[in-house]
Amino acid sequence: MNNIKPNTAKIIFLFALVFLGFLIFLGAIFYWSNTNRRLPNLTYTEINRALRGDIISKDGFKVATSKKLYKVSMDTRNLDKGKKELFIKLYTLYSGDNPKKIKKIINSHFGNVVLSYNVDSKRAKYLKNLARKLIILKVFKIYENKKTKRTFLHGLSVVESGEKRIYPAIDTLTPVTGYIKKYEKNRITRVKGVKGLERYYEDKLRPIQDSILQGHRDIANTVILDRYSISRKSIDGYNIYLNVSLKIQKIIEKILDVKKTYLDAYEIIACVMDSRTGSILALATSNRFNPDSIKRSDYPSLNVAAVEYSYEPGSVMKPVTFALLLEHKKINPFDLVRIFGGKYKLGRRTIRDAHAYDWLSAEDVIVHSSNVGIAQIAQNLDPIEFYQGLKDFGFSKRSGIDLPYEVRGEIPPLHKFNSITYKATVGYGYGMRANFMQLMKAYSVFDNNGRAVTPRIARKFSLKNSKTRPFLMPNQKQVIPVAVAKRVKKILVKTVLKGTGKAAIYDGLEIGGKTGTAHIAGGGGYTNNYNSSFFGFANDKKNRFIIGVLVRVPKKKYNYYASQTAVPIFRQIAQKLVEEGYLTPNQ
Repeated sequence: MNNIKPNTAKIIFLFALVFLGFLIFLGAIFYWSNTNRRLPNLTYTEINRALRGDIISKDGFKVATSKKLYKVSMDTRNLDKGKKELFIKLYTLYSGDNPKKIKKIINSHFGNVVLSYNVDSKRAKYLKNLARKLIILKVFKIYENKKTKRTFLHGLSVVESGEKRIYPAIDTLTPVTGYIKKYEKNRITRVKGVKGLERYYEDKLRPIQDSILQGHRDIANTVILDRYSISRKSIDGYNIYLNVSLKIQKIIEKILDVKKTYLDAYEIIACVMDSRTGSILALATSNRFNPDSIKRSDYPSLNVAAVEYSYEPGSVMKPVTFALLLEHKKINPFDLVRIFGGKYKLGRRTIRDAHAYDWLSAEDVIVHSSNVGIAQIAQNLDPIEFYQGLKDFGFSKRSGIDLPYEVRGEIPPLHKFNSITYKATVGYGYGMRANFMQLMKAYSVFDNNGRAVTPRIARKFSLKNSKTRPFLMPNQKQVIPVAVAKRVKKILVKTVLKGTGKAAIYDGLEIGGKTGTAHIAGGGGYTNNYNSSFFGFANDKKNRFIIGVLVRVPKKKYNYYASQTAVPIFRQIAQKLVEEGYLTPNQ
């Protein structure tokens, strides 16, 4: 019995020991299962973000493009103090940053710091290679946190931070190109269009799909591509190809810059458009800006005035009124119209002409731009014919150009065309409002056998390295009969040869057009400021172009008439089209 008790005690002791060990084992399992041991993640994810598409001119220049940006960071606690100067020299050599700037950043922070937010793809590649070399050179060393006793080693980190939009043409083709704004998505800087082509084609330009590679890693740190992995390619946004020639655009902008200074004008707008297709070769303004660096002083120039500014067009509307009269057989071009010496009282309004004539033929009312004459013959149109005719020409409707925020302008409501005063004033371009591109579209009718084209800046689009697809163009609408269009066209040619557009004559080309000098309304009446314009065509045997020029508020003394402002600019543009091979004069 005495021997049994010691054996029992031993058994109990061993059992207790085993049980204690088991408890320790369970405790260890519980501890490590709930503790972050910072083991390497067996799943690898790599995202390569797609970029916004490019905007490319007809002559192959990138007007807008995008590049990736990378952020470079490091933890100063891991930097070996004895090798700090070596790091700064190597980093600035690879990155192109200022050594003093980098030294200041490192010395003023203890912990994680960002050295740069704007590293491009090429330098990012170099810096990633440098990061590996720095580890080998032991420029970075293990750091131990004295409080937690944990150690870590963070080297140079190079990660994608976003996208930057670049405008290589600087201010050329602005504000038509438009601009973007930045926004943050998943800590990545993205951009989206705000104005101009950037905004209109946002659905095409924006990135379509980011690439992703996700899966388990093998012992060599390579992603295992199996049924559990995810792999898809990045798809950048569509590239947009323009009808605009950047060379012609730049040439015309230089002309406008010089003329703006000479005329002391607020703005000058000019456009060249193919009469048969609506393709816009150039749409220029003297008021431009650099989309890469927009300043407060640029704010008035951000809008595309060609579509966002409406005004009373003045005498350039007379050919439209005359076309409606011809269409409805309410006038014969050779009918005589009494002009009363250039002064005519209509109701309580007195209508005046710049030149005193007693009699003019109906077509010469257009040639010599007689307000008195058009006010009288416009009365022949009944209200529906006049009102609907203006709408058929596109007034009070958007022109259809591929730019956002186009204003519609306005024409009086139908019942007001019962008034002889409204018929008269609308007949010569007052009492209504139109934008520049509506007038370009209207004048295409006269040079395109009575059909109106839709103005178009872009012609096609494509994904990177894939076939291009053209944009679908709306069908051309027959606005007036062919015979009427041809008759008005002859009158516009006569206007240049014998009337107010003589300064536009260019030997060997078919030139026609109409001047307009319109008072600007303000303060309950009309001010002493003017908008001067000339819309017409310049044709050779093969090519036809509508050219429009609007000079807004020229302040140079005695130089506000369209014949002195807009017409000479028209001729300069026609001359440049000849020099660049777009028009060939007859010998």
